Amino acid sequence: MNDFTIAIYCFIDDYLQIAGKKASAKRKVSDAEIITTALVSARYFGGNLEVASSYMQQHHKCPMPHKSNFNRMLHRLGETIAAIFLALGDCLKQLNTASEYVIDSFPVAVCRNIRINRCRLLEGEAYRGYNTPKREYFYGFKVEVVTTAGGLPVSYFIVAGSVHDGKVLQAMPLDLPPESSLYGDSAYTNYEVEDLLAECEQISLLTQRKSNSRRKDSPAMDFIKTVMRKRIETTFSEIEAAFPRTIHAVTRKGFC
Repeated sequence: MNDFTIAIYCFIDDYLQIAGKKASAKRKVSDAEIITTALVSARYFGGNLEVASSYMQQHHKCPMPHKSNFNRMLHRLGETIAAIFLALGDCLKQLNTASEYVIDSFPVAVCRNIRINRCRLLEGEAYRGYNTPKREYFYGFKVEVVTTAGGLPVSYFIVAGSVHDGKVLQAMPLDLPPESSLYGDSAYTNYEVEDLLAECEQISLLTQRKSNSRRKDSPAMDFIKTVMRKRIETTFSEIEAAFPRTIHAVTRKGFC
């Protein structure tokens, strides 16, 4: 754990220096220490920021602020954390010589269905979605994720639970290299988008075909698409395993 903490701190600190993002000289804790604490919390402590802060104080002598101040600092660094993720995603795309990617989504529920009427974090039917693999409804968000064929996430997009995957594909900035192949399930079937991606961005959208599809697949291609999509399900399981049992938040932005 110590090696991981030091390595991620050095990487983030170098990135912030290269990007020219400097914290106020009056602050005792740096932006790199705040981001590192949040990542250590997600990686080892189930998202518990207080435990992660205690660990950073005891083992790395970091002067951690009070919980409320820490949360405010972390919120201000939200765009910076997203930029770091996108920069890593771009590096992974350049290293992915196979140029094969997979897209899918997984739900993140804010509360159980029986508590929807009492939920203060979200309001409206837009957040009520359906989880097809588990055959159950949920109330919250969906996270659209693009991964490499090996299961490494390179891009993500958070939407309300009721938004269909096919519509998300039209709004999500893919930014994949030319001559890439993007595999998805039948929910992403959209012939117009498929043709536009092939013509404008040289990206092959390879979705699993429905039984009544106008564009049939050969048995070999259908098998390839099925195999390619299996790894992303494992990635989702690994991500969800790191989640806390409950995500404590008082605002929608904080939950996301």
